Amino acid sequence: MDIQSIKRKFEEDGYVFLPGFLSVEEIGELNGKLESFIQNVVPGLPATDVFYEDKNDLSTLKQIMHISDYDPDFAPLLHDSKFSEIAEVLLEDKVVPRILEYFNKPPKIGKPTPPHQDGYYFMLKPAKAVTMWMALENVDEANGCVRYVKGSHRKGMRTHGRTQTLGFSQGIVDFGLPDDMENEIAFPARPGDLLIHDSLTIHRADGNQTPDRTRKALGFIYFGESAKEDVEAKAAYQAKLQQEMQAKGELIGE
Repeated sequence: MDIQSIKRKFEEDGYVFLPGFLSVEEIGELNGKLESFIQNVVPGLPATDVFYEDKNDLSTLKQIMHISDYDPDFAPLLHDSKFSEIAEVLLEDKVVPRILEYFNKPPKIGKPTPPHQDGYYFMLKPAKAVTMWMALENVDEANGCVRYVKGSHRKGMRTHGRTQTLGFSQGIVDFGLPDDMENEIAFPARPGDLLIHDSLTIHRADGNQTPDRTRKALGFIYFGESAKEDVEAKAAYQAKLQQEMQAKGELIGE
């Protein structure tokens, strides 16, 4: 698709799917860097930025936050890149690169991602932001591909409540209405395929039901420069969440 078609599709549906955004060679190099990062850097990261399905089993790694902050080799992916360029086009604004993060759903125990809207976490006025999700390996319905509710970004923020899913603390409390199910679309992806969605687009993913396949991906978040963050409310929310996680013993070292 040309850039205007991409923009039109994004505005209509609340998301756009861009197959082959990175080449096979680029994904191979990126996966190599990530393997080295996980082996050599992740063991020394703070517990608040690394999550495991089972904190006593390091093979169950499920999420790493702020990758580019801990390894400058990843910074060019987030800043002044083809990712940030398309974010500016879609938001019609200069962008503020916020985070590069890693996601995985380990075989058999990778939990579902609850239905949510990223804007609930971002706390922006206006809710001007995009999230990008890029497959690092083959992803399908069996190991937990992303599912979007088409057009949901035009219907405002739904009510969210606390979930039991580590790394996704909030979910839509009344998800599953007829409109949700009629408009939900699953997006299987190959390595290098990119999904981009609006901060108000409802999305979720099933758990990993396969016995021997992982489900690895990278996430990119960009805020529009004109959006204003409620810093105090966000800090209070994150502090409360960390206290709850510590109380439940969900953090490594706790």
